[in-house]
Amino acid sequence: MTEIEEHDLGLSHDLPVLISRRRALGFLASGLGATALAACGSSSDGGQATTTSKESATAEVPEETAGPYPGDGSNGPNVLAESGVVRSDITSSFAGATGKANGVPTTIEMKLLDVAAGGKALAGAAVYIWHCDMEGRYSMYDAEIASENYLRGVQVSDKQGKVKFASIFPAAYSGRWPHVHFEVYESLEAATAAGSKLRTSQIALPKDACDAVFATDGYEQSVQNLAQTSLDSDMVFSDGYASQLADWSGSPGDGIAVRLNVGV
Repeated sequence: MTEIEEHDLGLSHDLPVLISRRRALGFLASGLGATALAACGSSSDGGQATTTSKESATAEVPEETAGPYPGDGSNGPNVLAESGVVRSDITSSFAGATGKANGVPTTIEMKLLDVAAGGKALAGAAVYIWHCDMEGRYSMYDAEIASENYLRGVQVSDKQGKVKFASIFPAAYSGRWPHVHFEVYESLEAATAAGSKLRTSQIALPKDACDAVFATDGYEQSVQNLAQTSLDSDMVFSDGYASQLADWSGSPGDGIAVRLNVGV
Protein backbone atom coordinates (compact mmCIF):
# COMPACT_ATOMS: atom_id res chain seq x y z
CA MET A 1 0.00 0.00 0.00
CA THR A 2 1.32 3.42 -0.84
CA GLU A 3 -1.08 5.52 1.19
CA ILE A 4 -0.95 5.83 4.96
CA GLU A 5 -3.48 3.34 6.30
CA GLU A 6 -5.55 4.16 9.39
CA HIS A 7 -4.73 0.76 10.86
CA ASP A 8 -4.27 1.98 14.42
CA LEU A 9 -6.42 5.06 14.94
CA GLY A 10 -7.76 3.39 18.06
CA LEU A 11 -4.61 4.64 19.79
CA SER A 12 -6.11 8.09 20.30
CA HIS A 13 -8.89 6.47 22.26
CA ASP A 14 -6.51 4.29 24.25
CA LEU A 15 -3.83 6.96 24.84
CA PRO A 16 -4.98 8.21 28.27
CA VAL A 17 -5.02 4.63 29.56
CA LEU A 18 -1.65 3.88 27.99
CA ILE A 19 -0.03 6.99 29.48
CA SER A 20 -1.14 6.22 33.02
CA ARG A 21 -0.18 2.56 32.61
CA ARG A 22 3.22 3.35 31.13
CA ARG A 23 4.03 5.76 33.98
CA ALA A 24 3.49 2.95 36.42
CA LEU A 25 5.45 0.44 34.35
CA GLY A 26 8.21 2.88 33.51
CA PHE A 27 9.97 2.44 36.83
CA LEU A 28 10.29 -1.31 36.17
CA ALA A 29 10.86 -1.15 32.43
CA SER A 30 13.62 1.44 32.62
CA GLY A 31 15.87 -0.99 34.42
CA LEU A 32 14.60 -4.36 33.28
CA GLY A 33 14.10 -3.33 29.66
CA ALA A 34 17.59 -1.90 29.33
CA THR A 35 19.08 -5.07 30.78
CA ALA A 36 17.05 -7.26 28.42
CA LEU A 37 18.05 -5.26 25.37
CA ALA A 38 21.69 -5.24 26.34
CA ALA A 39 21.60 -9.02 26.63
CA CYS A 40 20.27 -9.50 23.08
CA GLY A 41 22.84 -10.00 20.39
CA SER A 42 22.75 -11.37 16.87
CA SER A 43 25.02 -13.43 14.71
CA SER A 44 24.91 -14.54 11.12
CA ASP A 45 26.20 -17.65 9.43
CA GLY A 46 25.62 -18.53 5.81
CA GLY A 47 22.67 -16.18 5.47
CA GLN A 48 21.03 -17.32 8.70
CA ALA A 49 20.66 -15.17 11.79
CA THR A 50 19.84 -15.80 15.41
CA THR A 51 18.95 -13.43 18.22
CA THR A 52 19.25 -14.71 21.78
CA SER A 53 16.04 -15.19 23.73
CA LYS A 54 15.05 -13.03 26.72
CA GLU A 55 14.13 -16.07 28.82
CA SER A 56 14.13 -14.18 32.13
CA ALA A 57 11.83 -11.34 31.04
CA THR A 58 8.93 -11.03 33.49
CA ALA A 59 7.77 -7.43 32.95
CA GLU A 60 4.15 -7.01 31.86
CA VAL A 61 3.76 -6.53 28.15
CA PRO A 62 2.08 -3.13 27.70
CA GLU A 63 -1.54 -2.74 26.74
CA GLU A 64 -1.87 -1.49 23.16
CA THR A 65 -4.61 -0.65 20.69
CA ALA A 66 -6.09 -3.50 18.70
CA GLY A 67 -6.53 -1.11 15.77
CA PRO A 68 -9.63 -1.01 13.60
CA TYR A 69 -9.11 -4.49 12.09
CA PRO A 70 -9.17 -6.94 15.02
CA GLY A 71 -11.86 -9.25 13.68
CA ASP A 72 -12.87 -10.10 17.25
CA GLY A 73 -16.42 -8.77 17.05
CA SER A 74 -15.59 -5.47 18.71
CA ASN A 75 -16.20 -3.48 15.53
CA GLY A 76 -18.05 -5.81 13.18
CA PRO A 77 -16.74 -9.15 11.85
CA ASN A 78 -15.97 -11.82 14.42
CA VAL A 79 -13.61 -14.59 13.35
CA LEU A 80 -13.58 -15.95 16.93
CA ALA A 81 -17.10 -17.25 16.44
CA GLU A 82 -16.08 -19.33 13.40
CA SER A 83 -15.60 -23.08 13.71
CA GLY A 84 -11.97 -23.87 12.98
CA VAL A 85 -10.42 -20.68 14.36
CA VAL A 86 -8.46 -22.75 16.89
CA ARG A 87 -5.52 -23.77 14.72
CA SER A 88 -1.74 -23.58 14.57
CA ASP A 89 -1.36 -22.92 10.82
CA ILE A 90 -2.96 -19.57 9.97
CA THR A 91 -1.66 -19.17 6.42
CA SER A 92 -4.93 -20.31 4.83
CA SER A 93 -8.50 -19.15 5.20
CA PHE A 94 -11.11 -21.48 6.72
CA ALA A 95 -14.84 -21.83 7.41
CA GLY A 96 -15.72 -21.82 3.72
CA ALA A 97 -13.09 -19.32 2.55
CA THR A 98 -10.28 -20.79 0.44
CA GLY A 99 -7.58 -18.13 0.05
CA LYS A 100 -3.99 -18.55 1.17
CA ALA A 101 -1.48 -15.87 2.17
CA ASN A 102 1.80 -15.78 0.26
CA GLY A 103 5.08 -14.73 1.83
CA VAL A 104 8.19 -15.93 3.65
CA PRO A 105 7.18 -18.81 5.97
CA THR A 106 7.35 -17.64 9.57
CA THR A 107 6.77 -19.36 12.89
CA ILE A 108 5.48 -17.13 15.68
CA GLU A 109 6.06 -18.51 19.17
CA MET A 110 4.96 -16.85 22.39
CA LYS A 111 5.61 -17.89 25.97
CA LEU A 112 3.02 -16.55 28.42
CA LEU A 113 4.30 -15.64 31.86
CA ASP A 114 2.22 -14.89 34.97
CA VAL A 115 3.84 -11.72 36.29
CA ALA A 116 1.96 -11.80 39.60
CA ALA A 117 3.33 -15.32 40.18
CA GLY A 118 6.91 -14.22 39.58
CA GLY A 119 7.10 -15.21 35.93
CA LYS A 120 5.61 -18.69 36.24
CA ALA A 121 4.39 -20.19 32.97
CA LEU A 122 0.75 -19.30 32.28
CA ALA A 123 -0.89 -22.51 31.06
CA GLY A 124 -4.39 -22.85 29.63
CA ALA A 125 -4.72 -19.28 28.40
CA ALA A 126 -5.87 -18.56 24.85
CA VAL A 127 -4.00 -16.32 22.43
CA TYR A 128 -5.61 -14.84 19.34
CA ILE A 129 -3.16 -13.37 16.82
CA TRP A 130 -3.62 -11.53 13.54
CA HIS A 131 -1.46 -9.53 11.18
CA CYS A 132 -1.34 -8.13 7.65
CA ASP A 133 -0.23 -10.04 4.56
CA MET A 134 2.86 -9.38 2.42
CA GLU A 135 1.04 -6.50 0.73
CA GLY A 136 0.01 -4.83 3.98
CA ARG A 137 -3.63 -5.88 3.78
CA TYR A 138 -5.83 -7.30 6.56
CA SER A 139 -8.20 -10.15 5.81
CA MET A 140 -11.90 -9.55 6.53
CA TYR A 141 -11.45 -5.79 6.05
CA ASP A 142 -9.39 -4.73 3.01
CA ALA A 143 -11.63 -4.78 -0.06
CA GLU A 144 -9.53 -7.22 -2.09
CA ILE A 145 -9.52 -9.86 0.66
CA ALA A 146 -12.65 -9.02 2.65
CA SER A 147 -14.01 -12.53 2.01
CA GLU A 148 -10.86 -14.17 3.40
CA ASN A 149 -9.93 -14.78 7.05
CA TYR A 150 -6.34 -15.97 6.77
CA LEU A 151 -3.56 -14.78 9.11
CA ARG A 152 -5.92 -15.09 12.08
CA GLY A 153 -6.08 -17.90 14.63
CA VAL A 154 -6.23 -19.01 18.24
CA GLN A 155 -4.01 -21.34 20.27
CA VAL A 156 -4.13 -22.44 23.92
CA SER A 157 -0.92 -22.22 25.93
CA ASP A 158 0.64 -25.53 27.01
CA LYS A 159 2.19 -26.42 30.38
CA GLN A 160 5.21 -24.28 29.53
CA GLY A 161 2.93 -21.35 28.67
CA LYS A 162 3.80 -21.64 24.98
CA VAL A 163 1.74 -21.15 21.84
CA LYS A 164 3.03 -21.49 18.28
CA PHE A 165 1.61 -20.39 14.95
CA ALA A 166 2.74 -21.13 11.40
CA SER A 167 2.30 -17.99 9.31
CA ILE A 168 4.07 -15.68 6.85
CA PHE A 169 6.20 -12.60 7.55
CA PRO A 170 3.97 -9.49 7.50
CA ALA A 171 4.70 -6.43 5.38
CA ALA A 172 5.77 -3.00 6.49
CA TYR A 173 2.85 -0.84 5.44
CA SER A 174 3.07 2.93 5.29
CA GLY A 175 3.09 4.61 8.69
CA ARG A 176 3.76 1.55 10.88
CA TRP A 177 6.67 -0.60 11.99
CA PRO A 178 6.16 -4.31 11.11
CA HIS A 179 4.16 -5.98 13.86
CA VAL A 180 1.84 -8.77 14.94
CA HIS A 181 -1.33 -8.08 16.95
CA PHE A 182 -2.45 -10.38 19.74
CA GLU A 183 -5.04 -10.72 22.48
CA VAL A 184 -4.70 -12.94 25.55
CA TYR A 185 -7.78 -14.50 27.16
CA GLU A 186 -7.92 -16.50 30.37
CA SER A 187 -9.34 -19.52 28.55
CA LEU A 188 -10.40 -20.84 25.18
CA GLU A 189 -14.03 -20.44 26.21
CA ALA A 190 -13.45 -16.75 26.93
CA ALA A 191 -11.71 -16.24 23.58
CA THR A 192 -14.28 -17.94 21.39
CA ALA A 193 -17.08 -16.16 23.24
CA ALA A 194 -15.24 -12.83 22.72
CA GLY A 195 -15.11 -12.44 26.49
CA SER A 196 -12.99 -10.06 28.53
CA LYS A 197 -9.30 -9.94 27.63
CA LEU A 198 -6.31 -10.22 29.92
CA ARG A 199 -4.20 -8.18 27.52
CA THR A 200 -4.19 -6.68 24.03
CA SER A 201 -0.76 -5.87 22.64
CA GLN A 202 1.57 -6.08 19.65
CA ILE A 203 4.84 -7.83 18.80
CA ALA A 204 7.53 -5.65 17.22
CA LEU A 205 9.56 -7.48 14.58
CA PRO A 206 13.37 -7.02 14.64
CA LYS A 207 14.90 -4.77 12.00
CA ASP A 208 17.51 -7.29 10.84
CA ALA A 209 14.78 -9.87 10.29
CA CYS A 210 12.74 -7.32 8.35
CA ASP A 211 15.75 -6.37 6.22
CA ALA A 212 16.41 -10.02 5.36
CA VAL A 213 12.80 -10.79 4.44
CA PHE A 214 12.07 -7.57 2.58
CA ALA A 215 15.00 -8.22 0.24
CA THR A 216 12.99 -11.11 -1.25
CA ASP A 217 10.45 -11.00 -4.09
CA GLY A 218 7.03 -9.65 -3.22
CA TYR A 219 8.13 -7.36 -0.39
CA GLU A 220 9.51 -4.52 -2.53
CA GLN A 221 7.10 -1.89 -1.18
CA SER A 222 8.01 -2.87 2.38
CA VAL A 223 11.62 -1.75 1.78
CA GLN A 224 10.47 1.79 1.08
CA ASN A 225 7.92 1.82 3.91
CA LEU A 226 10.42 0.49 6.46
CA ALA A 227 12.90 3.21 5.54
CA GLN A 228 10.30 5.85 6.43
CA THR A 229 9.77 4.80 10.05
CA SER A 230 11.57 3.33 13.05
CA LEU A 231 10.73 1.67 16.34
CA ASP A 232 11.48 4.95 18.10
CA SER A 233 9.06 6.92 15.91
CA ASP A 234 6.34 4.29 15.51
CA MET A 235 2.97 5.42 16.87
CA VAL A 236 2.68 2.32 19.09
CA PHE A 237 6.25 1.40 20.00
CA SER A 238 7.75 4.88 20.42
CA ASP A 239 7.06 4.97 24.17
CA GLY A 240 9.04 1.79 24.82
CA TYR A 241 9.26 -1.65 23.23
CA ALA A 242 11.72 -3.64 25.36
CA SER A 243 9.09 -6.21 26.31
CA GLN A 244 7.58 -6.32 22.80
CA LEU A 245 10.65 -6.76 20.57
CA ALA A 246 10.80 -10.35 19.38
CA ASP A 247 13.88 -12.56 19.05
CA TRP A 248 14.37 -14.31 15.73
CA SER A 249 16.32 -16.97 13.92
CA GLY A 250 16.45 -18.60 10.50
CA SER A 251 16.57 -17.16 6.99
CA PRO A 252 14.08 -16.27 4.25
CA GLY A 253 15.08 -19.40 2.34
CA ASP A 254 14.68 -21.81 5.25
CA GLY A 255 11.93 -19.96 7.09
CA ILE A 256 11.93 -17.37 9.87
CA ALA A 257 11.11 -18.02 13.53
CA VAL A 258 10.18 -15.19 15.90
CA ARG A 259 9.78 -15.61 19.65
CA LEU A 260 8.57 -13.43 22.49
CA ASN A 261 8.05 -13.90 26.21
CA VAL A 262 4.78 -12.20 27.15
CA GLY A 263 4.26 -11.10 30.74
CA VAL A 264 0.59 -10.97 31.61
